[in-house]
Amino acid sequence: MKINLSGHHVEVTDSIREHVQEKFSKIATHFPTIIALDVIVSKEHGKHHVELSTSYEGAKVAASATEEVMYPAIASAAKKLDSALKHRKGQLKANLHSKPAASAPDIAHEKVQELNLA
Repeated sequence: MKINLSGHHVEVTDSIREHVQEKFSKIATHFPTIIALDVIVSKEHGKHHVELSTSYEGAKVAASATEEVMYPAIASAAKKLDSALKHRKGQLKANLHSKPAASAPDIAHEKVQELNLA
């Protein structure tokens, strides 16, 4: 998975790059169809904001987190992205299974009327 890391009012150092790579290695193994991940780290009003976006199975999936310190913000955003990807994967799997149509009436009074009580 290719990670496009950029900073806004933040200098992207090698330690930040390694931390991002480490946090998203689990996501890369669990979702191998993800080709690229865009990560934007910014600092506004004394808080670090991390925005993530990627494309997974034809849909755009995004997550963001804001923390006082940068590294917990990255970890929180990674956790949110993992959760969003799992949700999307569940939606795709659920669409594969259709519920069978009921062959008999499900309403009790209709069942009673079908019985021969005479």
